[in-house]
Amino acid sequence: MRRIAGLLLAPLLLLTAVACGSDDKASDSASSKNGVPAITAGAKFGEKPTLSKGEGDPPKELKTEVISEGDGAKLKNGDAIQVNYLGQAWDSTEPFDNSFDRKQPFDLTLGAGMVIQGWDKGLVGQKVGSRVELVIPPELGYGEQGQGDIKPNATLVFVVDILKATQIPASAKGTEVAQDNVDLPKVGVKTDGKAPTVTIPKSDPPKKLVSNYVLESDGEVVKESDSVVVNYVGMIWKGAKEFDNTYSTGKTQTFPLSQVTLKGLKNGLIDKKVGSRVLLVIPPDQAFGDQQQQAIPKNSTLVFAVDILAKV
Repeated sequence: MRRIAGLLLAPLLLLTAVACGSDDKASDSASSKNGVPAITAGAKFGEKPTLSKGEGDPPKELKTEVISEGDGAKLKNGDAIQVNYLGQAWDSTEPFDNSFDRKQPFDLTLGAGMVIQGWDKGLVGQKVGSRVELVIPPELGYGEQGQGDIKPNATLVFVVDILKATQIPASAKGTEVAQDNVDLPKVGVKTDGKAPTVTIPKSDPPKKLVSNYVLESDGEVVKESDSVVVNYVGMIWKGAKEFDNTYSTGKTQTFPLSQVTLKGLKNGLIDKKVGSRVLLVIPPDQAFGDQQQQAIPKNSTLVFAVDILAKV
């Protein structure tokens, strides 16, 4: 099954898409410290850093240097985390990307494969409130193919501020809500962390967006400005064919709702409560319309069963 999650979001960051350029220049005269390029300005947590150019040959192994240690919880795989970062190639004096200028921290689920492996491996065990510097060899970055402005076989250097982390539950939980409309799909209510069953009726799909609770939690209400951590099953109404399933990979997805391009998914999650399971039926005009996307035919009505596990 091909992953469809990338079609749901607008491309934004280098870590998952094409690099964003930067006009900031770093110093190439400062020496390295502890085998990593020195921070020549903006060294404190929360400040936009400036990095020197790496000296000599870069390390062949992943290196994580703690610049300043926070007093928060240690990060674990599966945590939803929020960070600010600046990235630069080892042999460069110019950053290729940074979140400080955008004034928009980056949300991800650690260990979920949402970012390059050097991030997933290098941030595990670090404390919330820490500033760390990662030196990432090519095989844990973009390897032989490179990415955007990043050359093939580039060693990457990142300064990362770990802003916060949230532990993610295995499943939605809440009060069961009656599913008594025979013309709508029925979603399973088990909370064992496995994908819920989704049974689609033989009738014609609704013409308008459906967003119904299956399990209603008492968590906070989701706003458009939130990023949400979800598990979901995605299906095509016609033929009841599954096209995506995050449960089967064991990896949640983090959706900044302001960047979600699938209108029905975005609108269907706004105003729902964190911790709930939701049925979404998305008509073509709020899905992909008359454009075929991978295994999804044009003019398809989509069905999602979504566990809203957390917001960050």
